[in-house]
Order: sequence, then structure tokens, then C-alpha cells
Amino acid sequence: MPTYNKLVRDRIPEIIENSGKDCKTDTLNQDRYILELKKKVLEEVEEYQRAATKEDALEELADLLELINTLVKDVHGSSMEELEKIRLDNAEQRGSYEEKVFLIEVED
Repeated sequence: MPTYNKLVRDRIPEIIENSGKDCKTDTLNQDRYILELKKKVLEEVEEYQRAATKEDALEELADLLELINTLVKDVHGSSMEELEKIRLDNAEQRGSYEEKVFLIEVED
């Protein structure tokens, strides 16, 4: 039996069992949950970087967005609306990335 030892979406055990397989799961405490969410973010970023097609890239970005939504609500007790407000404020103050500016160096 393969061993995964990683955070998965809530319905994955149900999907595995519906396919005729058994799986073993555990429920994480809050500290471990936060640690595993952060690890999952890195995993999804790596998968996004390896995406070869637009469809694969969008799938990985959707996974990242789900993780961000979970972190915002379950870990930081906030909302996506508050996060969007912060994003807009940051874009207003410092700009976005749309102009493709690549900083080479800054003279002291």
C-alpha cells in the first residue's frame, strides 16, 4: 500500500473508498494543520511551475486559490473580501506586475 503522509482535500478518502480501495486517515491538530497547509502551498506552487499547458496551469492555480481561501478563513480568521481589499491597497500603493518591470540593481 502506498504511503502519502500529506494533507488532502476533504473528499479524497470518500473518492478512494468509492473506487473500492481502503485508506487510513487522521485528523490533524491546529498546529500540524497549519504546517501541512504551508507544505501543500509549496507543493502546489511546484506543480504550477511544472505545468506544461494552460489547462494544467489553471488547475494548479485553482488548487492554490483553494489553499489560500482555507488559510485566510481557517487559519487567519478573515475573508477573501478582506484579502482582496489588501491586494487592491497594495496594488494602489506599489503597483501590480502588469508592466513586467524587472529590477536589475539599485545604486546606494
